[in-house]
Amino acid sequence: MATQAPEETILSETAWNKRRLYALAQRIGPSEREYDLTMPVTAPVNDEQIAEIPELDEDDVDRAVEQTREAAGEWREMSLDERADVLTKFANLAAKNRGELLDLLQLETGKSRAHALEETIDVPLNADYYADKGPGILATESRSSGIPIATSAEVQYDPKGIVGIISPWNYPLVLSFADAIPALLAGNGVVLKPDDKTPFTALRLAELLEEAGLPEGVVTIVTGDGPTIGSAVIERVDYLTFTGSSEVGKLVAEQAGRNLIDCSLELSGKNPMIILDDVDIEEAARGAIQGSFTNAGQLCLANERIYVHESIYDEFLAEFVEQTEGLELGAEFEFDSDVGSMIDEDQLQRTKDHVADAVEAGATVEAGGNARPEVGPYFYEPTILTDVPASSLPACEETFGPLAVVEPVSSAAEAIEKANDSDHGLNASVWSADRKRAKEVARQIESGTVCINDPFLVGWASYDAPMGGVKESGIGRRHGPEGIKRYTEPKTIATSAVGPLGPVPGIPDSVFAKGFSAISDLQRRLNQLRR
Repeated sequence: MATQAPEETILSETAWNKRRLYALAQRIGPSEREYDLTMPVTAPVNDEQIAEIPELDEDDVDRAVEQTREAAGEWREMSLDERADVLTKFANLAAKNRGELLDLLQLETGKSRAHALEETIDVPLNADYYADKGPGILATESRSSGIPIATSAEVQYDPKGIVGIISPWNYPLVLSFADAIPALLAGNGVVLKPDDKTPFTALRLAELLEEAGLPEGVVTIVTGDGPTIGSAVIERVDYLTFTGSSEVGKLVAEQAGRNLIDCSLELSGKNPMIILDDVDIEEAARGAIQGSFTNAGQLCLANERIYVHESIYDEFLAEFVEQTEGLELGAEFEFDSDVGSMIDEDQLQRTKDHVADAVEAGATVEAGGNARPEVGPYFYEPTILTDVPASSLPACEETFGPLAVVEPVSSAAEAIEKANDSDHGLNASVWSADRKRAKEVARQIESGTVCINDPFLVGWASYDAPMGGVKESGIGRRHGPEGIKRYTEPKTIATSAVGPLGPVPGIPDSVFAKGFSAISDLQRRLNQLRR
């Protein structure tokens, strides 16, 4: 960067200072490059600038991808077990440095400390999962062949090459490295474009990866104008992972398709929460708090639509309102506050607009409904709306803010119908004292993940199970075997023990055809007997 290194000014009560952030920013982009243009990074809690990052151009991305491709050669030659050892060391380092990562997350996002904690716990667990299970998942597999004994087949999983990751600001640790970790274990290089609001958490994790033994340059981070740099990444990589809105996701998929590269997209959600008539009211209300107001509602898995059986609707609503009104706003670097700041003015205004539109159309504000500038510039009260018309903004669009809409339903069937009446299908939750009954409801919901008696964490933390969306909530899956095999090209190696499969010299074709048909029919019958 062309800017002068700043003084070691302490940033609030955190473990970070401007000199440390400046040093991290030097890791951005291709090596040996000075950047004349920079972009500010501000702290949402007070809207003050904390650092600057370079604004790269397309040529910089081109060089970054090529340098990553060169560096990844050494990494690819390492065995799966050796790469897994690096991830294990990385998991230990991420856990060891949790305190400073918490500070950095809060500094960049304005989250409450409790909500930031979820990310710092997730990354080591995710790395440990793939370090443990990944080598087995990607081991060369024997497959059935058409003619046993005479032929054999096996599949090996080769890395794609360079994986591009475009990650959002709301979960800058998790939604970058939940994708980078399996991509790396599979032997790929990674070019990561974090949101320019939150680059430093990704930079710090990349630094810890190299400390754990990842060869320098296998992960490269690029920053700059989102559409420009994001598009440049898609043009140059071999696989693309994107997390963001459905609108942008469609553009990403279109560009990836033109380049004939595969992609996985986790996109918007408008997630339902179904509360059946036999629930523990207090527990369900606590789940609604977590599902609706974690990270100030800036969560693609958030429950924005809550359907409650009419027999318990009044009691649930009263409990939900009471618990919501007891939440404390703030982003102190201690575990004192329940709900943190929104990321910026745009997100704050979107929430304001959704609430105002619903109220103007006849909705009732049961709790919240106000910005809180005395706490910080982008704080908004956790808000509960009822009687929300189906045509109003919070009924039709993802709010991505601390807003929950509560509606009574007459039966589980009605709740399922309303839950499925959406263009999205990322996450849902079902609440019942009878888990078997809840599962029966869950199976009928059109969603990539359905959680029972928990809003989203039980699904996200199931690292061995796939996570992703249906409809306009995305394509592809992260987590589990599906989450690592997407970063590979399966290669079939088929072997004949008898030479070319076909007519044999010296044997009449008619005799060969008769014998080959008999063997084929016998093999079919044996296969059918084994079913």
